[in-house]
Amino acid sequence: MVKNIFKGIQAYSSSLALISKLKLWKYFFIPIIISVITATVIGFSAYGLSDNIGRFIAKIWVWDFGKETFTTISTFIGGIIVLAVGLILYKHIIMALSAPFMSPVSEKIEAHLTGVDIHSHRNTTFKEQLWRGIRINMRNLCKELLITIPILLLKFIPVVNIFSTILLFLVQAYYAGFGNMDYTLERHFKYRESIQFVRKHRGIAIGNGIVFILFLLIPVIGVILVLPMSVTAASLKTVSILKQNNLLSENKTLAK
Repeated sequence: MVKNIFKGIQAYSSSLALISKLKLWKYFFIPIIISVITATVIGFSAYGLSDNIGRFIAKIWVWDFGKETFTTISTFIGGIIVLAVGLILYKHIIMALSAPFMSPVSEKIEAHLTGVDIHSHRNTTFKEQLWRGIRINMRNLCKELLITIPILLLKFIPVVNIFSTILLFLVQAYYAGFGNMDYTLERHFKYRESIQFVRKHRGIAIGNGIVFILFLLIPVIGVILVLPMSVTAASLKTVSILKQNNLLSENKTLAK
């Protein structure tokens, strides 16, 4: 697991050079716009909601003693909740809406690595790629929220809240990497087969997602570069794994 996490992270080292070499920047124009708009809307919403959620949580404390301290802690936790949910929504929105634009990027990377022009074998349309992206990310969104809510509740427990932050980060990373890997998997596997593949290689997904999340901590530049870098890195590793396991075939019928 740990070894695969580092492999997922390492793939980013050659991403920028590959994007330039294959002239892929043009494919990222619309996804970058989607990313910036989504991040802006969620960012302003989070700023306005954090205090309100903090005050709502503070109502749990009905006693006068320690009220101010609990309110301060609640406001901080409210900010974390909004940030966590905001990140979840952000990544699934941009991944779903960017699917038709990211699939060709992954396709060109695969053709570069395998030497096989696979475009003529694709049988999915723009609409089908978009629906696949929405379906995968809606599924992941629901799963991630179900896991995230209990983790956020752990933040009220001293000491344990430190570990819950790490766990929350890893969960966010896993689902980010999952979405990035599916841009390649959608050409080779059906919906459920893709889920099984990512589960088997969850270390790669986590590694890819860790850098994805860290990119978002970089003001402005982060939301611009996060998709180009993370999708390219995920495509590199996913194609590599498929090659190693003889799961790539020029004549393979691609799943819708």
